[in-house]
Amino acid sequence: MKNEKQIKAANGYLMLVVLIIVFTYMISSLVLTENPSYLLILPVIILIVRGFFIVNPNSSAVMVLFGAYKGTVRDNGFFWTNPFYSRQKISLRARNFDSERVKVNDKIGNPILINVILVWQVKDTYKSAFDVDNYEEFVRVQTDAAVRKLAGSYPYDNFEDTKAELTLRSGMDEVNEALENEITERLAIAGIKVMEARIGYLAYAPEIASSMLKRQQAVAIVAARKKIVEGAVGMVEDALKKLSEDDIIDFDDDKKASMVSNLMVVLCGDKEAMPVVNAGTLNS
Repeated sequence: MKNEKQIKAANGYLMLVVLIIVFTYMISSLVLTENPSYLLILPVIILIVRGFFIVNPNSSAVMVLFGAYKGTVRDNGFFWTNPFYSRQKISLRARNFDSERVKVNDKIGNPILINVILVWQVKDTYKSAFDVDNYEEFVRVQTDAAVRKLAGSYPYDNFEDTKAELTLRSGMDEVNEALENEITERLAIAGIKVMEARIGYLAYAPEIASSMLKRQQAVAIVAARKKIVEGAVGMVEDALKKLSEDDIIDFDDDKKASMVSNLMVVLCGDKEAMPVVNAGTLNS
């Protein structure tokens, strides 16, 4: 497999002077001698003109002579080269690609929407020009393929796959690194350098989004309730211990159970407790 070969082209301004001299000689000879044979110089002038080309900053020109690759000019400026060369301009600028949101299934089969933001540039002009048919289209298709493969390798979250240490939502750094490595490997054949690749959008597909939101809310509520109960138990334990140590009141098992029940209701309830004044004794 061939790689890029850089070549130097002749100074275009020097050849422009030569062109002006040849053209002036032809015109003056025709006027002075009126000999039409000097028109034979015209094809030479046309060939000289065909050899001029310009390479802009962060651009390149791939030179091909009758199907044979001769090299790539990466220098910027005004140049002249073999007029029989065909030239293909390839940009060396960094490009940004924001892929379309695609619907795929994650590792456990949930449909999700995902897209990727890719920053890339041409590194090897020979591979970009000749190893693939259209390197820009190649970048688009292979990036979508890499995203689909990545989404199928990880679960969206660990609600259903509790053993998953790495998910698309929680392990963004590791997932983005895996995505970048996958795209780099796929685009190497086209001489493309991947500068950055990361997930730009990630969400459940619309048909399950509402159900998944309810599930996430339920999990959050359960976790909050668990924390509240743990705190309430500790507060009740401390209260009973303090009352007993200070010898404020002596509880038997029934009274202790009743107090624990009342305190747990007050501490764990959603609404504020309504006080009830007991006008009788504690046994009434």
